[in-house]
Amino acid sequence: MLTLKLLRENPQFVVERLAVKHFDAKEIVDGILEQDKLRRAYQTELDKCLADQKLKAKEIGGLMKEGKRDEAEAAKAAVAQMKERSKELEQLMADSEAKQNDLLVLLPNLPCADVPEGKTAEDNVVVRTGGKVEDLGENPLPHWEIAKKYDIIDFDLGVKLTGAGFPVYKGKGAKIQRALIQYFLDYNTKAGHMEIEPPILVNEASGFGTGQLPDKEGQMYHAQLDNYYLVPTAEVPVTNIYRDVILAESDFPVMLTAYTPCFRREAGSYGKDVRGLNRLHQFDKVEIVRLSHPDHSYEALDEMVKHVEGLVSSLGLPYRILRLCGGDMSFTSAITYDFEVYSEAQGRWLEVSSVSNFESFQANRLKLRYKDANGKTNLAHTLNGSSLALPRILAALLENNQTPDGVKIPEVLRPYTGFDMID
Repeated sequence: MLTLKLLRENPQFVVERLAVKHFDAKEIVDGILEQDKLRRAYQTELDKCLADQKLKAKEIGGLMKEGKRDEAEAAKAAVAQMKERSKELEQLMADSEAKQNDLLVLLPNLPCADVPEGKTAEDNVVVRTGGKVEDLGENPLPHWEIAKKYDIIDFDLGVKLTGAGFPVYKGKGAKIQRALIQYFLDYNTKAGHMEIEPPILVNEASGFGTGQLPDKEGQMYHAQLDNYYLVPTAEVPVTNIYRDVILAESDFPVMLTAYTPCFRREAGSYGKDVRGLNRLHQFDKVEIVRLSHPDHSYEALDEMVKHVEGLVSSLGLPYRILRLCGGDMSFTSAITYDFEVYSEAQGRWLEVSSVSNFESFQANRLKLRYKDANGKTNLAHTLNGSSLALPRILAALLENNQTPDGVKIPEVLRPYTGFDMID
């Protein structure tokens, strides 16, 4: 959530920066400032009213001592009217603040200066590429055919048990899934991230804190009886550990990692690009979350991008890193780098990670702050990244490592799987 201070001091800057995200903010910004002006006017009148009440209350005692009962009664009546007006003003302030907050949550985060112009994914900028695209010969199999051939993932059984987008992993498919999770967690913890095992159900306050609510409620699974939400990513519970927390500067950087199953409704998703593991309603993902001093959050972002790049590279997959344009960014992000791996069998790039700096946007919602050397309280910066999302990683591993004899397992995974080939 953007700060009122920023909106008051430079509303035109906010409007211009949000235009990079192709978001027309002028009407909302004007509405916020109008409600802010009203609330402050009511506050000024309330402060005066309360001060006058105190003066009148003192005056009543003096009038009573002097035997001026009529004047004392008139003063009491005036105080009663002031109290009534004070209640009205308090309600008017609360109403203005509520309207202001309702508008504030509609504004996305400002894109930073490095975000390129553009409307769609086609306008994203390739930062660098790595790995090698192997020649798999003619007509390599897509992963859903490989999964069926070796009986390692059953999509039809998932439909029977739940519905489309809920696959069942079997035999070596289940083992490689578990191996990937453990390898990713070990890779992250060795780099200094503390492992967290969070709940996979969160309350509304947690969804609001990281920006999923009220923006993405249509994409989240909602347990209405308890008003809990199934997590769309471990970012939500892990970042919310620090909701309403004041850190010391010496606490930075805070580096965390967590595995959770993730749940997304993905409403409206259909077609050939969502076949197999390409787009699921339930999937496994390992996440990294970082809390940073504002002066160092872009250094932290660079470190996180290099960390994820090392992880993707270790799997031997061809990859590219994209800096997302304004029109393709999330509601909460100030800048995002996407990682994609190449699927030779499908002939396209598959997104496997997003690494983002949210600057103070989430922290303002979370009330996540720190005290500087002068004892002043400031908002922290939050960052997160997929490290990694499993479905498309597994899809790319199956497709890019297929041979006439089976699917080769990358060397880094063999200590975790206990086998070097799916056959």
